Formats: sequence, C-alpha cells, structure tokens
Amino acid sequence: MQGSNGTGRHGAWGVVAVVLLVGVHLVRGGAEELRAEGPPQPVAVAAPDGSGAVDGSRAVDGGPAPASVPDPLPASPPVRVRVPAVRVDAPVTEVGLDTDGWIEAPPPEDDHLAGWFTGAVTPGERGTAVVVGHVDTPRGRAVFYDLGALGKGHRVEVVRRDGRTAVFSVYGAEVVPKEGFPAARVYGDSGLPELRLITCGGTFTEETGYEGNVVVSARLVEVR
Repeated sequence: MQGSNGTGRHGAWGVVAVVLLVGVHLVRGGAEELRAEGPPQPVAVAAPDGSGAVDGSRAVDGGPAPASVPDPLPASPPVRVRVPAVRVDAPVTEVGLDTDGWIEAPPPEDDHLAGWFTGAVTPGERGTAVVVGHVDTPRGRAVFYDLGALGKGHRVEVVRRDGRTAVFSVYGAEVVPKEGFPAARVYGDSGLPELRLITCGGTFTEETGYEGNVVVSARLVEVR
C-alpha cells in the first residue's frame, strides 16, 4: 500500500506505507555485533488500547487524557528532539514521500539525525505528529536505538523553529508488526496534540530484518 493518497497535513492520511518504509530503510545493514543483543524492546508499557503488540509485549491502557493540557500550538517545524531518559539529543530534518509514495527515512549516512514527516502536523499542533529515526546502521547504534526502553511518564522535548519547545509525556510504547500494522489506531487524531516516535524493533532475522516497529506515543503536557 502506498501513502500518496490522503496525506494532507491535517487529514487522516494513509500511513501503513509510512511504517513499512521505515522498517525497510532501518533494518538493512545494521551492525552485526548489535544483532545478538538487539535494541531494548517495550515491555512494561505497551499499546494504548490493549491490542496490536508483538514479541510478548503486554498492552496497558494509556488511561484518559490529562485533565489540563496546553492549548495547541500553531504550525512550526521541529529542529531538535530530546529524550533525556535515553540520552537522545538530535537535530531533526524534514522527510516526505519519495516518487513511489513511500515516506523517506533520514539519510543513513547520518545516524544521529531524526526525521519529521512533513505529511503530518508539526509537533505541538492539534493532531498526531510523527518523528522517525534509525535504530542502527552499519557503523553501530543510531539515534533511536534505545527508544524501546522508554516508559510511561518519560518526557520528549521537541524544539521548534519558532523558538518554543513542545514537551510531551509518554503514555504508551509498543512493538507492532509491519504486516497488518494498526495504522488507524496508532496515527488516529485524538483531538489533542500528540507525538509518535518510530524506529525498528521486534525479532531480527537476516532474511527479513526486523519484523516490527517500536512506536512510542506521547501527549503534549507543557510548552516552554
């Protein structure tokens, strides 16, 4: 399935292709010495609605939206993402769709670079923003290698071009299969400013690469 239809920034865009492409681009050529151990996988925190997890990740309800949330921000592209709990402090580039209608991954030659998908909202706007990153490269660990270690309540800080920092709180982390990816659930618009961080995860084999994607879900809780 290609993601060229319904990809308007504020629409319910088709996203199955987004995650499939992330998987294809992030699994190939990972450093061999990392494969035996593998990146951390979500366990204690899982799917927000109790479904869709693989590799034994047990789903936990993310709970109701916080009673008080900041007002949504106007559009402004992200320039940096920080996740203190897993020591991520990385610049963000814009990624879109290639000529085949698939989302582009960040350039593999820069393993310390995250990518904001321009077909979605900017972080802090009403809707679901999406930031992707490599889990590994032939040189070793990449920007989102430790993403699966995030737990409920961990913070994600996104510095925007307008000088504001949108701060999100993690409420769900899961491994979802690339086959039959639950796009509507993962990317659905809750009516609040939300963020998804995505990298590869699940079981790795030489034949197929990683079988799934780590998806971290977070809600806006603060604006600085």
